[in-house]
Amino acid sequence: MKVLLIDVHSQGSSTGKIVLDLYTCLKENGHTAAIAYGRGRRVDAPDIYKFSPDWEVYAHAALTRITGRTGCYSPIATQKLLRFIDSYSPDVVHLHELHAYFMNIAPVVAYLKKKNIKTIWTFHCEFMYTGKCGHAYDCENWKEECGSCPSIRDYPSSLLLDRTKAMLREKKRLLENFENLTIVTPSHWLADRARQSFLRDKKITVIPNGIDTDIFRPSDVSSFRNKYRAEKPVVHVTGKFEDKRKGGQYVLQLAERMPDVTFFIVGNSLPIKGLPPNAYAIGRTENQRQLAEWYSYADVSLITSERENFPTVCIESLCCGTPVVGFVGGGTAETAPDGYGAFVPYADIAALETALRHALSGKLRSKDDCAAFGKANYAKEEMAWQYMELYGSQP
Repeated sequence: MKVLLIDVHSQGSSTGKIVLDLYTCLKENGHTAAIAYGRGRRVDAPDIYKFSPDWEVYAHAALTRITGRTGCYSPIATQKLLRFIDSYSPDVVHLHELHAYFMNIAPVVAYLKKKNIKTIWTFHCEFMYTGKCGHAYDCENWKEECGSCPSIRDYPSSLLLDRTKAMLREKKRLLENFENLTIVTPSHWLADRARQSFLRDKKITVIPNGIDTDIFRPSDVSSFRNKYRAEKPVVHVTGKFEDKRKGGQYVLQLAERMPDVTFFIVGNSLPIKGLPPNAYAIGRTENQRQLAEWYSYADVSLITSERENFPTVCIESLCCGTPVVGFVGGGTAETAPDGYGAFVPYADIAALETALRHALSGKLRSKDDCAAFGKANYAKEEMAWQYMELYGSQP
């Protein structure tokens, strides 16, 4: 079997890591695989091809802001990708994230339809059934027809023009009569949302994301204990603490309400203002193994996003043996069911404090139970096997 994986990245993001893991597992199991990607540094590896020039990405982003349209520029990158698909001649094309200013989506989908190539498309967000939004939040216009977008300045941002109605209509035309297509979502929440959209008649299935459990597993954290000597350590892993929809403000509020607990904010590169004395900004980790040590060190992992699909931070934490507490938002609670996590309504800070104290008192699953659950459900090999079964199934 010959599989081509297409994504915005080849390894430098959550979706990029998934794509690289699938590529590796396919090759380890005797299949032929390649990655075509648009953004990030060039990777010196066989069958990993960067097709989008950096300058064209910036041009695409600028045109999106000016015209209000996105996913429809990058002519050079798009032609390079189409030539690569044609020369590679895959049995299966597995699409991932196609927004982010690096390709024109319509010609690629039209090519796959014309050639009747078996296509698997993993939705990591809501972009392909909304006018432009990665997360529609409380807006439900996408169920019928977008327009008068309340999030026009959110990514992908338009400075003035609202083209969401036209873009949603184009997506409907593009995906109609695409018979050799299966849509995959990592969460049941996102699958249910897709079934409420114009995609309701498409084949939609759920395959949870997987991670490298050789890295994300319980670690020896004696050095952390000697260094920090924290009582009740809680870790909050985020790269965008300043983004209100990631909920950093609730971490600070919790720290003020819970002076007997120590909070470690890991992953953010920008300075964080107004930290209480029991909260520490650790910044970016040096590598994934160090990140796994942070998860292992913590008694609880905290997620405060307003909306996520199937957050990697939750499954990383569980695989390292640490239960998760956070807000119900999208598919977040699906990652840690049955006592492996505790989730409360978004922005209810009192309920979040109660849930966190409950977890810190040992009322959730043990670290051994969490690690076993994570490895059984979220190992990259399990994800790859489910996808390989899908690749090999009949149209």
